[in-house]
Amino acid sequence: MPLLHHLAIIMDGNGRWATARGLRRAAGHRAGVEAVRRTVRAAAEADVKVLTLYAFSADNWKRPPLEVEILLRLFRRHLLVETRRLVENGVRLSIIGRRDRLPSVLRDLIGHAEHETAHGTRLHLRLAIDYSARDEILRAARTGPRTREELASSLSPGVPDVDLLIRTGAEHRLSDFLLWECAYAELLFLDVMWPDFTEAHLGSALAAFHSRDRRFGALTAVPA
Repeated sequence: MPLLHHLAIIMDGNGRWATARGLRRAAGHRAGVEAVRRTVRAAAEADVKVLTLYAFSADNWKRPPLEVEILLRLFRRHLLVETRRLVENGVRLSIIGRRDRLPSVLRDLIGHAEHETAHGTRLHLRLAIDYSARDEILRAARTGPRTREELASSLSPGVPDVDLLIRTGAEHRLSDFLLWECAYAELLFLDVMWPDFTEAHLGSALAAFHSRDRRFGALTAVPA
């Protein structure tokens, strides 16, 4: 049975979830926060070591300014409310992506949350905010890595490659997320919208992962 060290999730479908219910898109983003809480708890209980969630892409700045502001406010509120809970549950929080375009208040809260949770060992939770995998690869390449290992270390220091990537929302693309780290990831695309993603969905995804034969280009058993 393959080991799952690093789980990554593209959290997609908040807006469509709300629209289908006659609600404003902001309601979908708020419901998505509850799905994050469920998923973090379930991932820790499943002994996942690293969980990376795609929260806000570099291209999401192209959305209507009001929706962007709502998302940034949700990030601030979530950091204020959840940091103590993460500490209590042994969860380390890291934010990946650009920070220079984020409001200074949010940057300060990120720094505080990362400092307070730095000693968590049960789960490493990484939130991708203002993130672009291609931009990250370009930045890492400028440091002059000579090997794959050096480039990987520059992209995600101390973090293994992604084992399983899940995307909700019925779309079938990576959307500029962890392109290098997902080179050999198992990919699972789900029709469920992110606010409806539950512990049961995660359990089924993990079971599907554990049933797969991961060969990384090699062969498992060759008859004599």
